[in-house]
Amino acid sequence: MKKRYADGVVPESSLSARAEIAMQLKDARKSANMTQQTLAEACGTKKSNISRMESGRYNPSLDFLVKVAGSMGRQISIKVE
Repeated sequence: MKKRYADGVVPESSLSARAEIAMQLKDARKSANMTQQTLAEACGTKKSNISRMESGRYNPSLDFLVKVAGSMGRQISIKVE
């Protein structure tokens, strides 16, 4: 796997953002009454990818996040604090 950071350590700010996105994805999926499998089928991926996204172990592209959100009838919203 290619290292994105010279020292191989992901900055804390990236980890917390990833955790926040993972939590929001899981909450949105549950509020849409979807299983990981049905969401995966709706957006054309594997259940394991949804599981890895929800646990913060997968760093999806913005395009894929938009696709996943659209599959749940949602839109991506970015809030900078």
